[in-house]
Amino acid sequence: MGVLGMLSACTTPTKRLLPQEAFGSTSTYSRMFDASPAETCEAARRALLSQGYVINMSKDDLVLGQKNFQPDAESHLQMEIRVVCAPESKDGKITIGFVTALQDRYALKKTNNSASLGVGALGSVSLPFSSGDDSLVKVASETINSEPFYDRFFTLVHRYLTVDAPIDEEQP
Repeated sequence: MGVLGMLSACTTPTKRLLPQEAFGSTSTYSRMFDASPAETCEAARRALLSQGYVINMSKDDLVLGQKNFQPDAESHLQMEIRVVCAPESKDGKITIGFVTALQDRYALKKTNNSASLGVGALGSVSLPFSSGDDSLVKVASETINSEPFYDRFFTLVHRYLTVDAPIDEEQP
């Protein structure tokens, strides 16, 4: 019977995951800016700060921001936004900004505590305690693919680029 069990385990079909990515031509996650990569990433940093994000990393070509949400008492959301700023022109005055937002969802899970007691002829008996522990457990993680979400972000980045743009003064 052991051999039959092993053979049936070998013939159990495995679940095949289909590719989730189409790699189509889209501008959802990127925009062009008339600024250097450092200026673009600085504008992205300010845009994230203006919305309450904590900046985990800020470089001339990369910004990572994170924000936490608690929609109800038993769930928690964590949003991480990554901005990569790459030169698009040889002179470095045009930049393409790539942005992705990752949302992790956590749920409150309750665990009851129990103890085992060995009783001679009866064997082991498990006794539940009334106390329990609560912990947040990650239940989902997804990349945000909402085009309006990214449009609003890029609009805010553009606004900070415009605010910080140098003013050309004419010399007499």
